[in-house]
Amino acid sequence: QVTLVESGGGLVQAGGSLRLSCAASGRTAIIDTMGWFRQAPGKEREFVALISWSGGNTAHADSVRGRFTISGDKARNTMYLQMNSLKPEDTAVYYCAASRIYLNTRAVNYDNWGQGTQVTVSS
Repeated sequence: QVTLVESGGGLVQAGGSLRLSCAASGRTAIIDTMGWFRQAPGKEREFVALISWSGGNTAHADSVRGRFTISGDKARNTMYLQMNSLKPEDTAVYYCAASRIYLNTRAVNYDNWGQGTQVTVSS
């Protein structure tokens, strides 16, 4: 079992920045890819970004590319999401997730999830 704990959410004005962190513990050796997803009220959970521990590859959703940057420290089993130029439409609960499958963007392929952290962007 892998335990994931997010931190760093909060309230920010449009155009501002936030940095989310996700710390993994437990059976971390089984993790290949870690990802960020978000879910706004009344909407489905959507992919935001991912990083693969095995290949070092990253990927970002079109809606955040150029504004958000995912990074990670494999030795510390910690992942980050730097969010710049935030927009009101970025408001959501952001979830950290871990998968044994390489570079996948589908939430169904992630076995372990954090509790989520709220990000609210005011206009």
